[in-house]
Amino acid sequence: MTPAQLGRARRAWYVYDWANSAYVTTTSTVLFSPYLTAVAEAAACPGGVGEVVRDGATTCPVPLSVLGIPVAAGSLALYVVTFATLLSAVVLPAVGAVADRSRSPRRLMTGFAWVGAAAAAAMVFVVGDRWVLGAALQLVASLCLGASLVVYDSLLVRLAGPDERDRVSSRGWALGYAGGAVLLAANLVLLAQADSLGLDEGSAVRVSLLSAGLWWGAFTLVPHLGLRRLDGEPAVVALEGPDGAAPASTARVVAGSLGQLVRTLKGAPAFPQTLLFLIAYLFFNDGVQTVIAAASIYGQQQLGFASSQLVVAILLVQVVALLGALAAGWIAQRTSARATILGSLVVWMAVVVAGMVIPAGEFGLFLALAAAIGLVLGGTQALSRSVFSQLVPVGREAEWFGLYQSAERGTSWLGTLVFGLVFQLTGSYRPAIASLVVFFVVGGILLLRVDVARGRAQAQAGTGAGHSAGIQDADGGAAPRGRGR
Repeated sequence: MTPAQLGRARRAWYVYDWANSAYVTTTSTVLFSPYLTAVAEAAACPGGVGEVVRDGATTCPVPLSVLGIPVAAGSLALYVVTFATLLSAVVLPAVGAVADRSRSPRRLMTGFAWVGAAAAAAMVFVVGDRWVLGAALQLVASLCLGASLVVYDSLLVRLAGPDERDRVSSRGWALGYAGGAVLLAANLVLLAQADSLGLDEGSAVRVSLLSAGLWWGAFTLVPHLGLRRLDGEPAVVALEGPDGAAPASTARVVAGSLGQLVRTLKGAPAFPQTLLFLIAYLFFNDGVQTVIAAASIYGQQQLGFASSQLVVAILLVQVVALLGALAAGWIAQRTSARATILGSLVVWMAVVVAGMVIPAGEFGLFLALAAAIGLVLGGTQALSRSVFSQLVPVGREAEWFGLYQSAERGTSWLGTLVFGLVFQLTGSYRPAIASLVVFFVVGGILLLRVDVARGRAQAQAGTGAGHSAGIQDADGGAAPRGRGR
């Protein structure tokens, strides 16, 4: 591609972050979990019959029946996210393997995006006691978002050389925060003016959910058209036919991709630093993502805030996160990316402890916590993405990004599972939020053991641990290579 064509392709790539971040912020982070919780509780306790007050919060003690298993209505949304992430752990690495062999990863990415956007828009029909529909749509949207982002992340290698990836990836990441903030601000206005528009709060929330799905689907058209020049030879050659030609059928491509994925997983222990970082990230990102996913439920159900107040808090997180990520990048250049992440984990632990003791109805304190979350959110995720990008084995980027996304997307399964179980056992969200400290502690301890320089050398050599001898620990201050959330 000429420089002008490359510039247009990069701008089209940025727009996908703008597209999907509106769904991540409005639907996944702020509105849908508490809304689905309210729908589930209304189904379990119709008309409020049987509701009780526990620790200042009104809850329904009557469990739902999910395949014969009793599930607390207040835990439903968290369990759906947990199940979606467990499926992602299986599905997303396979998606990455297929993407490495696809002649049109652009179509693969946008196909997943449009299915996810359709599911997101269909959330407008989750009314009354339709909690099953809501859970199914949340599952589909979460899986499709993760699958599309596996391909999206891997395209960075085709759009920028190593020296340019910090700048290119950071621009996409920043535009994502901007897109999320713009739609969230518009939905804040809608929620605040619902009465004057003749809408109740539930109807305003459903319209906001619809807007996020439409936004995601409409703006995905830009990368679908703008990345056409990336179509052509796959990053990894698929299994050849007898005549040396590329496989004639999609089935053969998928079979070859899955076979390579199995070989990659078998060979993964040869990259011990990459695996160690991924495990550390799985733990501390469990904590990060569970705080994000549970914040709206905690604020509404435990602290008694309205949906419009939650939108204000998350909008504050979006704005501060952009500034925090820039600050984290500056700090990382003067220390190291790993040290900066470790410092942010200390702040996360303080936020969780403070959240556990905040009194109900204290919106000012809740906003202060939101600002603290924003301060470390962007940096934690951007720098984590940056470190991992240096540890990915050369030539298998999409496969390894699939593993990364399976740990990252929609909250990681262990954190939401623990949060949901603690609530179900205690009937209060306060001990549930406190339980998340463990994830930051374990993730930080594991991260201390990661040797970034050695892992980078192993990944670049593509031959694993056997080439690590004599490498000095020079965990430099890598600038953000990640988009993050």
